[in-house]
Amino acid sequence: MRLSRSLAPVTVAAALVICLPYDAMSHARVGGSPPAPSLFGASCRTDVRGSHVVAYCHNPYVDVDRVRLHIECARWWDIDTDSAPVDAEPAMTVRLTGRCWKNVQSVWISHQKKR
Repeated sequence: MRLSRSLAPVTVAAALVICLPYDAMSHARVGGSPPAPSLFGASCRTDVRGSHVVAYCHNPYVDVDRVRLHIECARWWDIDTDSAPVDAEPAMTVRLTGRCWKNVQSVWISHQKKR
């Protein structure tokens, strides 16, 4: 009897599971479902207007999120900037600002869990 191509991988996988020793299968099931990941991280939105950047970060979670604004300037002679870290407490919105002398190339926010 010849197996179809779509059924062959399923048959091989089933045969491998059946051939596993009992110890290997029992260790795979210990502990039930994995723990749920803890929710963390403020949601941020940025607004770039010319050389000025404003970011608003809202933290809907229980853990404090330490956020920083990073600005990369477009000109080689323009200094890139990183803001001081600001703690976004639970249910709090924080405002971050920064600027370049000329044009902004890219903007991003970094997050750090405060211990």
